[in-house]
Amino acid sequence: MSSKKRLGVGFIGSGFITKFHLQSWLAVRDADVLGIWSPNAAHAAETAALARSLGVGEARAYASITDMVADPAIDALWLCGPNHRRVENLEEIVAALKSGHGRLVGVACEKPLARNVAEARRCVELIAQAGVLHAYLEDQIFVPTIARGREVAWKRGAATSGRPYLARAAEEHSGPHMPWFWQGHLQGGGVLNDMMCHSVEVARFYLTEPGAPRDSIRIKKVTGHIHSLKWSRPEYARDLTARMGAEVDYTQRPSEDFARATIEFADTAGRPLIAEVTTSWSYVGAGLRLSTELLGPEYSFAHNSLDAGGRLFFSRKVAGPSGEDLVEKQNAEQGLMPVVGNEVAEYGYEAENRHFVRCFLAGRQPELDFHAGLEVVELLMAAYMSAEQERTLAWKPADLEKFVPAVARGTWKP
Repeated sequence: MSSKKRLGVGFIGSGFITKFHLQSWLAVRDADVLGIWSPNAAHAAETAALARSLGVGEARAYASITDMVADPAIDALWLCGPNHRRVENLEEIVAALKSGHGRLVGVACEKPLARNVAEARRCVELIAQAGVLHAYLEDQIFVPTIARGREVAWKRGAATSGRPYLARAAEEHSGPHMPWFWQGHLQGGGVLNDMMCHSVEVARFYLTEPGAPRDSIRIKKVTGHIHSLKWSRPEYARDLTARMGAEVDYTQRPSEDFARATIEFADTAGRPLIAEVTTSWSYVGAGLRLSTELLGPEYSFAHNSLDAGGRLFFSRKVAGPSGEDLVEKQNAEQGLMPVVGNEVAEYGYEAENRHFVRCFLAGRQPELDFHAGLEVVELLMAAYMSAEQERTLAWKPADLEKFVPAVARGTWKP
């Protein structure tokens, strides 16, 4: 049990996801954001200033990850840099700890844990060498409505009519903010790697009895499909290059903008369970849409993030600059628009960060850890492998450890 009453937290990365975490920190009472590191010093300084302006900690920019580890005020790190820097960032953390530059209680890593199974395995090995607590930051299982709906479905529905057997989860929007997300070799793939990591974990969360371990449901088969429905069309490929730069050329090196997978599980009694997961960068609606369902013998539960909150209408005479002041990945500023009042709560960031801060302060290893993150990456790679082979794969496919999707290799042709 740690004797500390507050956790000093440093962030690796200064971009979109780090800023989402900082906003959520207003609801985290027992930790302070004290440091930011980014390879872009100006961005680090800007994000540290944001943390200070929000009142979530006296954050300052650090010259290196090693310097942040060495500061006695920093107890834990939130690893939020881009996917292609994940392993090297973690290697620097471990090297700093091994050389005695500092001490940490824990490291929390954003999704996905890595670009492929080999890199994810390396992350697990590195965190073991570090000898610290570790957490896998999957925010969507902390969405308040999802957590509450699952609790009640199991407590009332499953208790009287039997366990649930089918879960659906989808995340959809019109495309990422930054160029590296669109580049398969940097991100690790396309929309499947970027966003299906959320959906597979939410579906598993729904199908796992509260209080039971992750391995109480066992993966049996994986079937995956990927397509480029929108962004490899010539007019949209040109638009993407114009906005993201010459390195993003979907006429030559496309990534999938739609993906779906069916994951077949079995519970401890051998009964079949199904997860249907879907994700896309080709959805054009009000903005980011998270939708999930859980079905059991005599009950069902459904959640849609765009149904939460209020509605605001602007007539065609109301014109203004584009932005994301109503919902993340907003696609319009006129008409009837949903208003998500507190996105960082609705998407699970507040509850997620409270949970992992409390685990680290208590010296308790979270169940949602790097090993869970590795298994998620294994599922994603199996879905890519299935899509490439156009067949259902029994779990666990051979050569998964060495597999790199064609999308990530730059050889995929939709």
